[in-house]
Amino acid sequence: MSELLTLGVSHKTAPLELRERLSLTEGSAVSALRDLNGAAGIHEAAAISTCNRTELYLIVSDPVEAESTALGVLTRQAETRPTELLGHLYSLRSTDAARHLLRVTAGLDSMIIGEAEIQGQVKRAYELALVEGATGPILNRLFRSALAAGGRAREETGISEKGVSIPSVAVELARRSLGDLAERRVLMVGAGETADLVARALVARGVHTVFVANRHYDRAIGLAQLFDGTAVRFEELPEQLQTADIVVSATNSPHHIVERDGLEQVMAAREGRPLTAIDLAVPRDIEPECREIPGVSVFDIDDVQQIVERNASGREAEAKRAELIIEAELDRFERWLASLEVVPTIAAMRQRGDEVVSRVMAENESRWESLGDADRERMEAMAKAIASRLLHEPTLRIRHSAGTDDAYFYLGALRELFGLDVATEPEVENRASNVTELRRKKQG
Repeated sequence: MSELLTLGVSHKTAPLELRERLSLTEGSAVSALRDLNGAAGIHEAAAISTCNRTELYLIVSDPVEAESTALGVLTRQAETRPTELLGHLYSLRSTDAARHLLRVTAGLDSMIIGEAEIQGQVKRAYELALVEGATGPILNRLFRSALAAGGRAREETGISEKGVSIPSVAVELARRSLGDLAERRVLMVGAGETADLVARALVARGVHTVFVANRHYDRAIGLAQLFDGTAVRFEELPEQLQTADIVVSATNSPHHIVERDGLEQVMAAREGRPLTAIDLAVPRDIEPECREIPGVSVFDIDDVQQIVERNASGREAEAKRAELIIEAELDRFERWLASLEVVPTIAAMRQRGDEVVSRVMAENESRWESLGDADRERMEAMAKAIASRLLHEPTLRIRHSAGTDDAYFYLGALRELFGLDVATEPEVENRASNVTELRRKKQG
């Protein structure tokens, strides 16, 4: 028997310090997927890692054993002890795990309800697992269902249109710290989607200059051109910090790129001019101790969360509508999963019909020795057609009953009446054999 298992931490369960240690770069995600795929009892794997969460999605034989294995993989990547995750780690199974991924992808479990970035992050995580050969039929279908649910939620509801967003919160933090933002000089560190969105929001509020520093200079040039800004090389960062009023950092660096010692030197050259630093990265780009430097105001992703929680009511009604879409897509996925269980029985039943035809033809071989090959072939085809017609109605009924309580009655009856042994049938049946429990949990 195989089961869907999700293991992870998020902004709802773990502090930023722990989330950044568990954060997976693309390289470490690949390493984790290979470790998981190499473990006994884990058939499929995918890993999602964003600023707000790190989660593993697994198809496993023994959830308890697999959870221990996955925990070991996570703690090795984070170079931490399993005991440090107590009270922060969540483990979900079956329907709960599937529903969770659909809600995550739709932005319903995000720090900011309906955030647009998570859809792309889930898609990239799935594509990475796909390229690594870590997924299989069940996770492939689950992730496609999640992406479909996320797309529908954003198209059919207003969860992405009302309320706050990370760019709007960044603007609010800068405004609180500096007052009027007109003519302020902003230094963007990073050139990804988050940096793009924040730069747009700040420019709309009248900031004067946008400098963009990025390890990949060509990407910095591309973003700077959008806002009539200037691209600077990463090594020029200390010099640019001396003239900026606001620095917004959103990179994928596994290490701090602004450290206390360096920023203290920068502030000494600024002659008392305040600096507002907004760190939207996980792991953090700006060393937390920079908060202690006089004249420096540092805000991180947890500060963003506090503002979001005070302004979350604007999307609650839209979120309820999106939940209905999630349940509809979840039901579709479960019906597909349930249909897998009936396939081996149908195949075995039709194979039994072919065996009966072959046996009867062989037993009566002596009765039509004078028949030519063409007549013999027509007789065999007719016998197979009769068997197929007889099995047609049972096949339809068992297919239509997939995922219902009737299916398990039909499966048991057919296996007993036809003497079918499907224990050695394709593995996919084993992977779907817990569908009854999934349905009962959902209904309960």
